[in-house]
Amino acid sequence: MYHLDQPVLQQALASLAATADHAANQGLLSTLNLYLIDNSEEAANRSALKSLGDCFQSDRTTLQIISGHGNVGYGRGHNLAIGRAESEHGVQGCYLILNPDVIMAPDALTSGLQWLASQQRTVAVAPAITDGSGNRASSCKRYPSVLDFLLRGFAPGFVKKLFARRLAHYDMNDLPADRPSDDIPVISGCFMLFRFSALRDLRGFDPNYFLYFEDFDLSLRAHRLGSLTYLPMMRITHLGGHSAKKGLRHITMFSRSALRFFNTHGWRWL
Repeated sequence: MYHLDQPVLQQALASLAATADHAANQGLLSTLNLYLIDNSEEAANRSALKSLGDCFQSDRTTLQIISGHGNVGYGRGHNLAIGRAESEHGVQGCYLILNPDVIMAPDALTSGLQWLASQQRTVAVAPAITDGSGNRASSCKRYPSVLDFLLRGFAPGFVKKLFARRLAHYDMNDLPADRPSDDIPVISGCFMLFRFSALRDLRGFDPNYFLYFEDFDLSLRAHRLGSLTYLPMMRITHLGGHSAKKGLRHITMFSRSALRFFNTHGWRWL
């Protein structure tokens, strides 16, 4: 994380502890090793994170803060944690990539771990997402076109209404809400529950993406190893926003990453 929202992070950690307890009670989780990635250069952030971490520790859970590296970007930051987890615990079990503004339902982790235990073809699972207002948000997407990104990120509301059917198709709103769906092209990076061995084989995120599209790239590469699965019974709330609402700097980073993504995976304009 770069900007620390302490109350939101505290709520996210509380939900993670609750869903871990639920999974442990179902015999699906023995230990939880959490790594908080501090991409800021503020000493106050580290102090606040340490305070939160001290409250999170328990007999079953550990928490480490990875800091001092500066703002290396979203993917590189996660790769620091992935590498440390592998060196300390190996690659057995599962690895959860989680944004600090995600609130998990109490049984969310249980649902994901049960699916991965029973479906060996699945490499990673994606949840059903709602936003902070309780509206449905997209956790799955079809392969994008340039037009899809322009519409989703930058078009005014009345234009989006004209393309509502197209955007719903891109966001895979046609997925059934009562059963899992396999072979999802792209899953959201705010919550990706991976088999750790698969994530290691993929070498984590491509470090050449500073911010945006690293989850698209990782998803497409993950298809070489198996299926990405949407689990509607695995529910989270994501309090994040969109790049177009974050100013020119974020729009520039978004555009730069989009250029790299299409150059790597293939251009689709319409």
